[in-house]
Amino acid sequence: MNNLHVDSVRKTYRDKLILTDIFLSCKQGEIVGLIGRNGSGKSTLLKIIFGIENAENKFIRVNKKILQSFKESSKVINYLPQNNFLPKGFKIKTIINLFLPVNKRARLKENVFIKPLLQKKYQVLSGGEKRILEILLLLNSEADFVLLDEPFNGVSPIVREQIIKYITDEKPNKGFIITDHDYENVMRVSDKILFLKNAGLKKITDKMELIQHGYLTKTT
Repeated sequence: MNNLHVDSVRKTYRDKLILTDIFLSCKQGEIVGLIGRNGSGKSTLLKIIFGIENAENKFIRVNKKILQSFKESSKVINYLPQNNFLPKGFKIKTIINLFLPVNKRARLKENVFIKPLLQKKYQVLSGGEKRILEILLLLNSEADFVLLDEPFNGVSPIVREQIIKYITDEKPNKGFIITDHDYENVMRVSDKILFLKNAGLKKITDKMELIQHGYLTKTT
């Protein structure tokens, strides 16, 4: 079983402490939910784990391999940014061929959602179609861990439920860290919930603790 270990993460921005003494772990078959207010550092933490954001200090390991560069991280970790990241002018079939190894392509091309889109260009897809495609590319990749930044943002309830199904179906094969403002669905899908506040992480178990930490009001 694969294990992702993140420890001693410290990040400052313009003399403001964003993250300090951050520790978290995620194992294959586990979904870790990350909740926090805007600007609390959730996206920054995911980028640091993925290797595209610098930090004053960090220790990131998958199994016994210490990850010290993006080149090393990208072999075992994939990352969904908040914004769309695929090339606009390419057909979906071409994007799949570019993004996935040969042995992973056929399965995605036969997906009931993706198959009707294969000859379309990415730029003509709806927001929900783009998000599902992006997530399915990551889920079908060879990475052991997937970091999802706002996977439910801007999608309809039907698309959101489909995304959740795809994630849970792939859960036995990968570990996930998910952050989204849709905290209820993050809590519903996650095995473990971490709350980011005042540059540190706190483990929580229910909605009442979010109220106690000031993330929610009693009427929410």
